[in-house]
Amino acid sequence: MRAMPTLDDALRLLKEQSRPAELDGMARFGMAVDRRLGVSVPALRRIGKQLGRDHALAMELWDTGIPDAQILASLVAEPQRFNARQMDAWAKSMRSWDVCDGACLNAFADSPLAWDKVAAWTGQRDEFVRRAGFALLAVLAVHDKEAPDSRFVDALRLIEAAAGDERNFVKKAVNWALRGIGKRNAALNAAAIACAERLQQIDSRAARWIAADALRELRSDAVRRRLGLAS
Repeated sequence: MRAMPTLDDALRLLKEQSRPAELDGMARFGMAVDRRLGVSVPALRRIGKQLGRDHALAMELWDTGIPDAQILASLVAEPQRFNARQMDAWAKSMRSWDVCDGACLNAFADSPLAWDKVAAWTGQRDEFVRRAGFALLAVLAVHDKEAPDSRFVDALRLIEAAAGDERNFVKKAVNWALRGIGKRNAALNAAAIACAERLQQIDSRAARWIAADALRELRSDAVRRRLGLAS
């Protein structure tokens, strides 16, 4: 029987793939580089497959505070085993947008608690907790094939409530969620465009940017053709 990997095993694999020369470039893309090893995403995915799903190991990796280890944690976590306290703890300790988005894509989106956390986190003031709420909504717009349209229509109210948040990591996630909803199907495209048009009327640079960027994509020929809306 293969021995279960330990935290030391996982950290050793990460350090073998470290790329300190890449840290300056990562910083230019807004990633937190404190304690970061510079491991590439493909390498993280390979290590994740090598380690396999192990929820206890995921918790230990996250608690190191090392961004690479936290992304790896999202890849080895068992989404069905998350409880609300664990998800909240991860969200509150996020300090880099790529860690946030990785957790939402790789782990949180498949949790039974995902929609509860969208509702809870999008109303929080903490920058990364709020980003996590909208990043999770954006991921669900693509990956939750069973959710009814009404769930996303209701979520547009969350987008309108947060559209005035000028913080870069928040407004980009709000925009991502709006675009994701609007690309899901024809009916939601119309609802998202109407939402964006309402955002244009808000006296906020962030809201107007979110609206303009979303409308540019949601009205594009490429999106309209994919949704069967092209004449």
